[in-house]
Amino acid sequence: MSEKCAIFIDRGYLGEIVKNQFNGEIVDYLKLSNEISSGLNLERLRTYVYTCMPIIRNGNSLDIERKAKVQKFITKLKRLPRFEVKLGKLQVIGNQFKQKMIDVLMSLDIATMAYENQIQQAVIIAGDSDFIPAIKKAKDYGIIIHLYYHPSSAHNDLLDEVDELHEINQEFIKKCKIK
Repeated sequence: MSEKCAIFIDRGYLGEIVKNQFNGEIVDYLKLSNEISSGLNLERLRTYVYTCMPIIRNGNSLDIERKAKVQKFITKLKRLPRFEVKLGKLQVIGNQFKQKMIDVLMSLDIATMAYENQIQQAVIIAGDSDFIPAIKKAKDYGIIIHLYYHPSSAHNDLLDEVDELHEINQEFIKKCKIK
């Protein structure tokens, strides 16, 4: 029997990569999870998707439409086999939208699952160095850490800390997109 893994996806990160590097292809999250786990010859315990609901600004009908689309997407994700959605908060800082709590939620889940010996390997789709303490703690518990990333947007310290690197490229996205 193969080892168990959990897949941890920062949806904001994956969304930006797909939008900026792969012409906004629409990713099928179940295909993506299956492609990763089968490619690594691992049994997928669960896929965790970390995201935020859009902010609705006063009188902005586009925000209302955006929120409805995201809610529909989240409902579909939750109904996929062995998927869980975790919500952070979206804030406006300066003139930019920023995800809040995503890194902390994901870090806690990685460290907890490692500590509780629920998984032997963790797959992270993210680019932020804020995950490094959780990665170090999981490695202390014997977990192998895989990072799926795009070279245009991954922190060097994160690249240095994980056990195995897997580049998100056109071939990978092609296998994971909705047809």
